[in-house]
Amino acid sequence: MQPTTDEAATTTASGSPFASQTDASSRPSEQHHAETRFTQERIDSSAAIISDNVAEIHSEYDLFRQSCPIAYTTQYSGYYLLTRYHDIKAAALDSTTFISSVRAVIPSDPRGLRRPPLNFDAPAHTPYRTALDRTLKPARVKRLAAPLERHAEVLLAPLLTAKGGNICTEFATDFAAWVETEWLNLEPETAPKLARTASAWVDAWRRMDGEKTTFYSTALYDISRSVLDDRRRSPRDPEEDPASSLLSERGPDGEPLEEMHLVGCIRQSLVVGMVAPPLMLGGICNYLSEHQDLQQQLRDDPSLIPAAMEEFVRLFSPYRGFARTVSKDVVIHGQTIKPGIPISMTYSAANRDPVVFDDPHTFILNRPNISMHVGFGRGRHRCVGQPLARLALQTALTVLLRRTKKFKVNGELQFARMPEMGIISCPLVFT
Repeated sequence: MQPTTDEAATTTASGSPFASQTDASSRPSEQHHAETRFTQERIDSSAAIISDNVAEIHSEYDLFRQSCPIAYTTQYSGYYLLTRYHDIKAAALDSTTFISSVRAVIPSDPRGLRRPPLNFDAPAHTPYRTALDRTLKPARVKRLAAPLERHAEVLLAPLLTAKGGNICTEFATDFAAWVETEWLNLEPETAPKLARTASAWVDAWRRMDGEKTTFYSTALYDISRSVLDDRRRSPRDPEEDPASSLLSERGPDGEPLEEMHLVGCIRQSLVVGMVAPPLMLGGICNYLSEHQDLQQQLRDDPSLIPAAMEEFVRLFSPYRGFARTVSKDVVIHGQTIKPGIPISMTYSAANRDPVVFDDPHTFILNRPNISMHVGFGRGRHRCVGQPLARLALQTALTVLLRRTKKFKVNGELQFARMPEMGIISCPLVFT
């Protein structure tokens, strides 16, 4: 179903469960917003839909949020775009209506594969989520701090010697692979292979190259099968090892989890932790390059880094293509959404909604309501690895600031394609 060109753009949420705190009347009044006419052509050609430049996308999100909070685009086979915080949060928390088992990412895997827990709904989703959560309790995450700091020091050393380098491709990608290696208890020689393979897979995915996506995904599946085979032979503590934890779980029917889904879950775990850290560190380093006073403040007082990281997560949420479909007809801002059509959970837009976050495009250390950000999602499908992600990002930034006196961007930035959003190439010079 495709809406008429202006109907969805002009109706409000009156009478809709999404009406609470999201009426146009509760939004800042800006003349250029009010005069924007969102025809179908305007939507399809919008920077919010077709651009990869982060600043351009956020500028368009501001316009959509004000005048077209539920927009339909024909791009990527057609999907709806949500941009208001309360709409996105409400959808994320209602996993019965907004389901993940039909479409969970825009664009979808060109091969149509479904992997738990991302592509599963409850109750099938629950045992996979339970198994992974078990291995990310605070005590276990705390034990990973020291090895992650050592990896960050080793990986940063060549850039320090060269007095600079690409923080995304020459540091963050390899560091993310070591984070995965430590969490999943992989063999050390797996880390560089994972870094190369996952990066190539993500690139092929973004370009929707089915042949190369399959090639590199097969290599990731091989790693997953190898891990599961090893844990069957030599089980480990389920509190410490994700594969062993998954093998100990049972499905809703009381039976062991299916082999293909176990492999798929490990495969999903391998990739998901490889995508966000380079994007986040690229955005953070670019911002700190532009704001040298903040960079020095965090260098002088590392105790501020955890609070700063929450604001960085709000500002630089790296996903714009996570999606749901509805299990029944749902009305949002006067537009009836039918089952089967994807709805993007645009967390990056929600995190800059001025109704929730004052001066939303500005970094504010210790922002009073920072806990409201949805940088890690909400509900059943919130980021399973968020405790580890926080630790990893804080560790990487702490080491970078500690080992440098100053850094700044020294070259052209490159940006991620859908479904991600952020900087994938950020060359720095150290002084």
